[in-house]
Amino acid sequence: MESMGRRGYGRKAIVWSAITVLSAAAIVLAAHAGFAAEGTVKVGVLQSLSGTMAISEVTVKNAELLAIDEVNASGGVLGKKVVPVVEDGASDPAIFAQKAQKLIEEDKVVTVFGGWTSASRKAMLPVFERFHSLLWYPVQFEGNECSANIMYSGAQPNQQILPALDWAFEKGYKRIFLLGSDYVFPRTANLILKKHIVHRGGTVAGEEYVPLGGTDFSSVITKIKLARPDVVFNTLNGDSNVSFFKQMAAAGMPPSKLPVMSFSIAEQEAKAMGTSLVAGSYAAWNYFESLDTPVNHKFVAAYRAKYGKEAAVDDPMAHGYIDVLMWAAAVKKAKSFDPNAVRKAAVELAWDWSCMGSIKFAPDQSLYQTAYVGQLQADGEFKILWKSKQPLYPQPYDALAFPGKTCAVN
Repeated sequence: MESMGRRGYGRKAIVWSAITVLSAAAIVLAAHAGFAAEGTVKVGVLQSLSGTMAISEVTVKNAELLAIDEVNASGGVLGKKVVPVVEDGASDPAIFAQKAQKLIEEDKVVTVFGGWTSASRKAMLPVFERFHSLLWYPVQFEGNECSANIMYSGAQPNQQILPALDWAFEKGYKRIFLLGSDYVFPRTANLILKKHIVHRGGTVAGEEYVPLGGTDFSSVITKIKLARPDVVFNTLNGDSNVSFFKQMAAAGMPPSKLPVMSFSIAEQEAKAMGTSLVAGSYAAWNYFESLDTPVNHKFVAAYRAKYGKEAAVDDPMAHGYIDVLMWAAAVKKAKSFDPNAVRKAAVELAWDWSCMGSIKFAPDQSLYQTAYVGQLQADGEFKILWKSKQPLYPQPYDALAFPGKTCAVN
């Protein structure tokens, strides 16, 4: 009897599992069916509008809304006006997951644009997989992930942190101190960096982490002084950067004395922090506001016309903006809002006219893009010092740090 009961329970579990999957799929299909009879289609915009990450994410939300305005001004998508449903992830991964589910299940959005930290993305991923929906993620990250339910437009490690290491070694900076916020991206990025630093004959002068949002760097700064590095590689996120640079300056180590290469400070963060605090420091990205192309000038002008003539524009904002435009183009190509059809159409698109230059999604749904290193000037612009020779193919799994791992999206 006990054996029969267990078998019966197993059948029930299978049935309930099937019902759960069918219910999630039904939500998506019902949403798509509803749009056919309406003149609008809803999309989610999910960024941190409060908390430690708001310094970075509010303007990504702004850029995404700008792109939605432009899509609507050109006639919408498949004859429908795009209506954004904006939610606040509040710098909390659990809230990101909750809001993602609300957007899909209650608001019936066809796709979502958003996220910043890897913790927020990883919290949302099971939601998008469960509901067969699609997230457009605009920020650089540590790789080690690929999912059919995410379009990864931000840089993979070989498109940001490793080009920055190339530049550092070319400058003769071979003693490198690694500093980051204590979560997934900094720790994995630094694991990759350590492998490559040693492989290239350099020295890891130190490695320290502080909690996300942390403000006390006294012990870290003491360790940096003792380590005497040539450069600090900084993967701090959010407003922790304000405290770090202030305390470094107070300790007699401003960027003019000890170079700092940052991976989450761009024009927007520099402006919010006060340009004088971080002027002279370096950053590695796939876009800078100072890119001198007609398409980029048009993008910057459009953003400032909407949000103020002094507004700064940066890499994650450019990616968020492009994500919306590429989604709209993929929908038109697929002639459908269905996430599966859209993602497959997206990898067939090639853009030579984006504000970032030439870009294209690879089959694993990560973006080909050019890497740049810039130095922040007193006026808040980054002077581009170095660029990759061509757009770099994305490599989600670093071969040196994670040999044998590959990424395949069906």
